[in-house]
Amino acid sequence: MLSRNLKTINRNILYFTTSTSKSNKVYKNAKEAVQDIPNGSKLLVGGFGLCGIPENLISAVRDTGVKDLTVVSNNAGVDDFGLGILLKSKQIKRMISSYVGENETFESQYLKGELEVELTPQGNLAERLRAGGAGIPAFYTSTGVGTVLVEEGGFPIKYANDGSDKVEIKSEPRPTKVYNGRKYCLEESITGDYALIKAWKADTRGNLVFRNTARNFNPPMATAAKIAIAEVEEIVEAGEIKPDEVHLPGIYIQRIVKGPSFEKRIERLTVQQEKADGATSTSAKPKNEAALKRERIVRRAALEFQDGMYCNLGIGMPTLASNYIPKGIRIELQSENGLLGMGPFPKLGEHDADLINAGKETVTTIPGSSIFSSSDSFAMIRGGHVDLTILGGMQVSGNGDLANWVIPGSMVKGPGGAMDLTSSGSRVVVTMEHTSKDGKPKILEKCTLPLTGKSCVNRIITELAVFDIVNGKLELIEIADGQTVEDIKSKTGAPFTVSKNLKPLQQVEI
Repeated sequence: MLSRNLKTINRNILYFTTSTSKSNKVYKNAKEAVQDIPNGSKLLVGGFGLCGIPENLISAVRDTGVKDLTVVSNNAGVDDFGLGILLKSKQIKRMISSYVGENETFESQYLKGELEVELTPQGNLAERLRAGGAGIPAFYTSTGVGTVLVEEGGFPIKYANDGSDKVEIKSEPRPTKVYNGRKYCLEESITGDYALIKAWKADTRGNLVFRNTARNFNPPMATAAKIAIAEVEEIVEAGEIKPDEVHLPGIYIQRIVKGPSFEKRIERLTVQQEKADGATSTSAKPKNEAALKRERIVRRAALEFQDGMYCNLGIGMPTLASNYIPKGIRIELQSENGLLGMGPFPKLGEHDADLINAGKETVTTIPGSSIFSSSDSFAMIRGGHVDLTILGGMQVSGNGDLANWVIPGSMVKGPGGAMDLTSSGSRVVVTMEHTSKDGKPKILEKCTLPLTGKSCVNRIITELAVFDIVNGKLELIEIADGQTVEDIKSKTGAPFTVSKNLKPLQQVEI
């Protein structure tokens, strides 16, 4: 048969076939694969931070000079790598993202009115893409209920570029509906003209295999696009990937290109440091007062772990709690970027750019770990399968409202996955310093910053005290040595009651 006359030349696989050219999905290079993308296109771009980004395709898009792009991506790279290079060349008109991260160009262009930014919770972003690829126009979710970003609307998408801070485009309020006594917001699905994604291996039919946490947003981006272009490290003949080992079927992929090289830049290389006795730790630096304060909070937070729990730990102090898991306790750490069963930081030289956590830090797996897409990750979260969430906070109100993602007009990081985690129904514990750097209380009668979630916090842990929120009211249950109840009252901006069983601030044994 003609279709079996396969010819391989210099590892480039060519088919002699009676089918149309559409069956040949392998393109010569990234330039050829993206050359027909017109101005004003909507691009869906895979990756999480810098992990699993289609770096060669992004560079090729830059070189075409195409303009006025709407780009859907969880992040926007960094200033000189990933989508950051399209921001610098001002080829992007609007970003639809969940997290700005450390990209100063992204933040600056947004605040100056040079870039439209539609921020969306990370889980909503993943599900909007998954729904778009599945032909579902919209869906209801509890994520973002009671927030200006989602339900209420009015969050700035575009500022005026005259320095006036005037808002020219605001987010629209979402329709709501009550199911079983709980309010939900209607979110519309996302589709796009082209998807630019990164996979590890492809066969000539377009079947893809991803590597470690580089899978992340890549599958849902591909399924939601009219034309999906996959950049891969290896192309093999059809049949060399076993059918039950395919992560994304070729029906979703129209073009494949083998990248000539991959920088695979690591955003936060985090490794264990060897001690003099050959043991390892994550830090060899002496601890200053601030570090000791954080350690006190983290060692108390570690006591929240119970044997068999599935836990999600936010960026910063919450993540550090995993270093102090009590003896005899086994937990499974879930990371929003698609990892269940997160291990410790790797040793230097054993790190892997394709294996990171939600904080973009290099990590390892453990026996029993599993890896999946971002849409599957947030299905676990939204479905209530995660038992415990520990997050950082900027402000918490006396009735359990949380604000931890933005300071309007000055700091824009994005909600990331926090809104999804706090609306999931799992237990939420907030770790934060009791006061701000200028001594102002962070526990308030009412949050003044935009909310992450309403009435979602169950417990607050600071270096001075532990509060439970019971029936919408604060109760002091633990107090640090050297502090009195009056001291805590003077540093807390909300009224509270004192537990009859008030205890000293507990600490996990080291």
